[in-house]
Amino acid sequence: MDAIDAALLNFSNDTCELIASHSHTFPSRLNQKLQQLLQSETISLRDFGTLDVELGRTFADAANQLIQHHHIDKSEIIAIGSHGQTVFHATDNTPPFTLQIGDPNCISQFTGITTVADFRRRDIAAGGQGAPLVPAFHNAFFRSQQHNRIILNIGGIANITVLAADQNKAISGFDTGPGNCLLDEWCQQHLNQAYDNNGSWAATGSINDKLLEQLLADNFFSLQPPKSTGREYFNLSRLKQQSANDSPENIQATLTQFSIESIARAIETHANYCDEVFVCGGGAFNAHMTQGLNNRLSSIKLKTTTELGIDPEWVEAAAFAWLAKQTLENKPGNIATVTGASENVILGGIYPA
Repeated sequence: MDAIDAALLNFSNDTCELIASHSHTFPSRLNQKLQQLLQSETISLRDFGTLDVELGRTFADAANQLIQHHHIDKSEIIAIGSHGQTVFHATDNTPPFTLQIGDPNCISQFTGITTVADFRRRDIAAGGQGAPLVPAFHNAFFRSQQHNRIILNIGGIANITVLAADQNKAISGFDTGPGNCLLDEWCQQHLNQAYDNNGSWAATGSINDKLLEQLLADNFFSLQPPKSTGREYFNLSRLKQQSANDSPENIQATLTQFSIESIARAIETHANYCDEVFVCGGGAFNAHMTQGLNNRLSSIKLKTTTELGIDPEWVEAAAFAWLAKQTLENKPGNIATVTGASENVILGGIYPA
């Protein structure tokens, strides 16, 4: 939640071209409200409805600013794909559900552009985890016939997509655990900064091996894919008692190693035949984390998706633009072997201009 990513994509002729991008700062009051909701899990219906609309209007602002900054003719834009802000992801609930907010009616109304949103819930209705959804996009544009590849997305939560060179081999992918969420939350608490730039703060600390061992013993890591998770599961409230007797910089170093180790173990367990890893998401810019991953996965080449044609910062925005295209063309957006759904289904709702 450091910013809203807006990107304009051209998918003509089965290509993926990033035309323009814009990083839109969250209004501080809105960000504070979202943080409070994520930490408390309780809110009045009035406040929830207000937050949903305010966020939808802010998403519209982000799209409009991208359009204005780059002098784009709105009539040339077919649709906006909006992921929304995840406020709860509970696939272990009975019945399972996921909840993203940011009213798409507002996006459509205030941009004048057809909007596609609410991508995850149809997959859950079909028996899936609702995540990760980006593997379908990764498969469409990043698969190689020469290399067994992993696309590693390090957002708040980290996930991998495993793309075998053998085109007949099923795509696999799942959430590996925390990416940046714990690091960002700890950094906000102790430095009043949204994130640990380049992992510089973590680099000053020492890893607490006992704490790291306790974190890696979490039951989530023993689950077999398909699996997904979120901030409601990996958050600092579960860490307070364990971290009471160490310095803040040592905890940051340990949390960074926690993300590194959980990602590395997932790759070793489920994709040990792969020879390339391409990193995207905010974690790609954390030099301390990527160096740690390089050291940990010494036998696999670690690169970023820049080498595949899309800057790591914009891959997820590009993916949801493509998912909107899939929806408008009545094509599935999920991969059932990844999410665990009973079938591939058309995702999302369409909100006409």
